[in-house]
Amino acid sequence: MKRRDFLYGSAAAVFAGSSMAQGLVPEFGQTAQPLWQAWRDRFMRPDGRVVDTLQDQASHSEGQGYGMLLASHFDDTEAFAKMFQWTERNLAIRSDPLLAWRWLPDAVNAVPDRNNASDGDLFYAWALVRAAARFEDRAYMTRAKEIAQALAATCIVPMPGASGRTLLLPAQFGFNKETHVTINPSYYMPLAMREVAAVTGVSELAICAQHGEAFLDQLAQDGLVPDWVDVSADGITASEALSANTGYEAMRVPLFLTWSRSPRHLAVRRMAGVYARTVQPGVDVPTVLEPISGSVLETSADAGYQAVAGLITCTEGAGPGALIPPFTPDQPYYPATLHLFAMIAAHETLPECVPL
Repeated sequence: MKRRDFLYGSAAAVFAGSSMAQGLVPEFGQTAQPLWQAWRDRFMRPDGRVVDTLQDQASHSEGQGYGMLLASHFDDTEAFAKMFQWTERNLAIRSDPLLAWRWLPDAVNAVPDRNNASDGDLFYAWALVRAAARFEDRAYMTRAKEIAQALAATCIVPMPGASGRTLLLPAQFGFNKETHVTINPSYYMPLAMREVAAVTGVSELAICAQHGEAFLDQLAQDGLVPDWVDVSADGITASEALSANTGYEAMRVPLFLTWSRSPRHLAVRRMAGVYARTVQPGVDVPTVLEPISGSVLETSADAGYQAVAGLITCTEGAGPGALIPPFTPDQPYYPATLHLFAMIAAHETLPECVPL
């Protein structure tokens, strides 16, 4: 058997071993087609560019990866191909297989910064892995392996002061300093890291996922997981230059852990406790909090944030049925995407939390 065929077969095996083989995901993917179509029509341009409506109509590797993952989930071959082709033309312009992190529609130079974003690369590779099996396209698997190898070589580094442990850098440049490493905890998506590792053979991603879960547990010992932290040989401290609150970035941490089949992780339980005391019908959901006290600094009425809160609250046994509101495209790109992610996570990992 050729190595290429082996990798493709491995993707199909991992795909079949997930909850998709149990009928949960295809059923949701079929019945929820109008939700995907509403997201696609609102945020994807005809050429495959995913638009962040609150960021000057910019596009990011994150958005392309998120959109492609959704397209593979909802079996939309055409939309996936368009997003893939746009990304390859416009963001795959580095000297390595990784993606430039942002494309600006109104700039003379649409990509002024060729630095990558490791979460965008990870979701892009994960979408390609799932699409290779779903759409039976080996070319997607070949590209996923290239990205996985480059991501491991470029963005996985030793953890200062912790022999044998690794960290996932947010990007190749700008975060690995002489005195410390700056980390975004929400860039860890253990399920994605493990699935990509399993079918590409890049085991460093799976090992880093395990280390990442331990790292998130360490952060949660003192309170909510922040948006950004600094890690040095002396320990972990609040970020000196970036947000040290638990905000729009960190809200992905409990979502991704739950989706990764770790609903009892301490970071999830910490946020579930906050949502249990703050989320009520008709009341805006906390979106920015002080991590130690849990004090609410900012709230939002966007349905996507309510969906995340509903899913995370349900991990504490609040079911049956999570209080996830109906999906609406009448919200910005980011909460709309998290909204669909929360619904997919419930169907894939917590059937008791599927909204009734």
